[in-house]
This record gives sequence, structure tokens and C-alpha cells, in this order.
Amino acid sequence: MSTRKFEPKFMRIGVLTAALQELTPRDVRDKDPDRAIEEWLDFARELQVDCIQLSAALHPSQADVPPEAMLDPVANTLDLRKPFDRPRARRVESAMKNTGVELSDIAYFDNMLHHDPALRKKKHDFMMRTFEAASLLGVNAICGFVGRNQEHSMDQNLIDFEEHFIPLLKAAKERGLTFRVEQCPMPGWTTGDNFHNNIGYTPGTWIALHRICEKHGVGDQFRIHYDPSHAILMGQDTRSIFQYLKDEGYGFLIGGFHVKGQVIDAKGVAAWGYGGQTLNRGDWIGGKPSEKPADQLNAWKKQLVLCEHELPGTARHDPLAYLQNRTVDWLDHQLAARELLPLDVAKTHLIVEHEYPRARIQDRERLKPVLQGSIAFTRRIDEAAACMYALQHEVLAAQDIPIQGIGRQAYRS
Repeated sequence: MSTRKFEPKFMRIGVLTAALQELTPRDVRDKDPDRAIEEWLDFARELQVDCIQLSAALHPSQADVPPEAMLDPVANTLDLRKPFDRPRARRVESAMKNTGVELSDIAYFDNMLHHDPALRKKKHDFMMRTFEAASLLGVNAICGFVGRNQEHSMDQNLIDFEEHFIPLLKAAKERGLTFRVEQCPMPGWTTGDNFHNNIGYTPGTWIALHRICEKHGVGDQFRIHYDPSHAILMGQDTRSIFQYLKDEGYGFLIGGFHVKGQVIDAKGVAAWGYGGQTLNRGDWIGGKPSEKPADQLNAWKKQLVLCEHELPGTARHDPLAYLQNRTVDWLDHQLAARELLPLDVAKTHLIVEHEYPRARIQDRERLKPVLQGSIAFTRRIDEAAACMYALQHEVLAAQDIPIQGIGRQAYRS
């Protein structure tokens, strides 16, 4: 009888720097942009993470969406008003060496299919600067959205993707980069009635988009940065999504993870369903979209009336909610990833993304223990899943000892 060592493999734990946008005050980092990265790396060391996901965004003075209209404030920890060059890269690399904290990837979340050609070019130009920064820093991936042309149907957006997004992937390929799409549908991104404003929102569309990529020789550049909170928002569960991808032969698409939950409000679902609030939101005034950014924020009631983001570990343990897909079953999430996806686990990043509204504290010392607790929870959950997987699927399997019980099953609620 053969035996196998017990050798659990753990994922790399990190945090998205948008968790604390004002770590370095605006008046300081505007004058000395890379100080924001240095101070975040130092903060990350205190949080005891392996890496950070570096948030990039158009500077508030250049953005087309006012901060008052945003559900989750955007962090431009990586300031690209001026191109990122070799001296800047050396400064960041020195800070990484001093802190022992790595970069997992760079995150820039924007609408790459915007219907306005001038705005679309502005966003694409910024994305190219992000590519250049990633190349100089030795980072091999960018995380972001595809977006949506609001003037076109979803089928027409496939044509838009081919025309406008494929060139970005070709540029990424030239630099040895991968683009990982986070699947948030971005329902409140517009005052219109569209719920799905990022067309890369679900496995069916990932596969359709990847087939277009393959046709143009950039299939290896298109991957998914999976976030379970968005699955919960759409009534899905992680195990079923991963099983579907495996069944269809596309399990390889998952290239990284955001660790962010969603807690469904059953009363909100009773009132509005999973499509969210469709009228009387306050983003339309006098029969037309309000011009006031603060009013436009109400477009997010398409999401907010039925759920709230969870910072991992802050929601009560609720087995019934797990079974109803009304919050994330974190342990099964990590087990399913190992059981159903062809991952190199030791090189896979779990990035904590903090968007729990009532804990969005812009104070380093107050937020620090909150993030420390969530990060510790995330690490222990992954360690538990790793141990279960190694014991059941490697140690027991090597000795032909069956796994006990049934466990959570895909496509079953």
C-alpha cells in the first residue's frame, strides 16, 4: 500500500490598497505620488500580508465620474498622472525589499467599452500606462473590468469587445501581461435600467469573450479574477460556478481571487427581487437623470436594497444562508477552488477587498485591527481548506481510504 506525505499548500494572502484610500493624505501624495505606495507597503507589513494588490485610478482631477456618485471610493495609490518610469520603479522595489511585501498585480477598474470615443480613449491611455507600470515592476497581471457600451445591446457589446478590448489584450501580450476581469456586474454604474454594466459578469459571458480572444491569438491574456460577492448578488454559488467551468472545459480561466462577501437582505429581495430597485430611487429627477452626483449615487439601489458587502469574517456564521446562496461559504469556497480548478495553489493570490460600508474607516489606527482580523480569518480559512484537501484527496486517496459524507454539491440548493 502506497502512502503520501501530508503537505497542504496555502495561497498567498493580500489586500487591495483601496481598503484605505486616505492612508497618505491627498496633499502629501499629490506632491510625492510614490510615497503612497511606500506607506501602503509599510502598512501591509503591519497587517502581516504576503502582498498588496496596487490600486490605480484616474486622479480625481481627471476622472469623469465624480466621487459623490461612487458607491466605493476609488484609490489611486498608484498615481499615473505622469508615466511610471525606471527611477519610480526602483523606489517602489526598494520599499518592497525593505518591507518584505510583494505586489500581486495592479488593479484599475473602469469602463473599457465606454460609448463616448473621447472618454474611451482616455481610459485606454490610462490602461496603457498601467501596463507600462506593471512591466517595470515585474508584475505579470492587471485586474479590471471589461465594461459596457451603454448604447448597445449585450450582443452588440461582443462586437465592441472585439473592436476595442482585443487591442488592449494584444498590448498586454506584447508586455507579457495577463488581464484578469473581475466579474462585478456594476448595476449602479449608470442611472439607466441596465443591471449588467460590465459584460464579463458570469461564466457564460467569460466563455463567449474568451472564444473571441482565441480567434485573435490572445486567449492566454484573458483570465478572471473571481469575486464570490458578485456571485451571491446574482443568486449563484461558488461551487456551482467552478463546476460549470470545469464541465465546459474552462476551469483554467480563474487566475486569482478577491476575498469579499455579500450578505443578502431577505426583506429587500422580497420587495424588489434580485434586480434591485427599479424606480423611485432618487437618481432621476423630473423624469430625467439628475445632474447632481449625490443624486446619481442612488442608482446603486439596484444593489443596495437587497444586499451589503461583507469584509471576510465580519458577518455572522450562518449555515442556512450558505445553503441558500445568501452569503459566502468561505470554507467551501476554498475547498471548491482546490477540488475543481487547475490552480497552482502556492502561486495563487487571495486578495482581501474591503467594501463593508459601516467599516470604511479612513483612519489607519482604527482600521488596522479590523483589517488584521479579516486577514487572519482569511488566512485560517485557507489553511483549513488546504489541510482538508491534502488529507482527503492526497493522504487518504493514496491509501484507498474513502472520504466520509457527501459535502456541498454543485447545482443543489
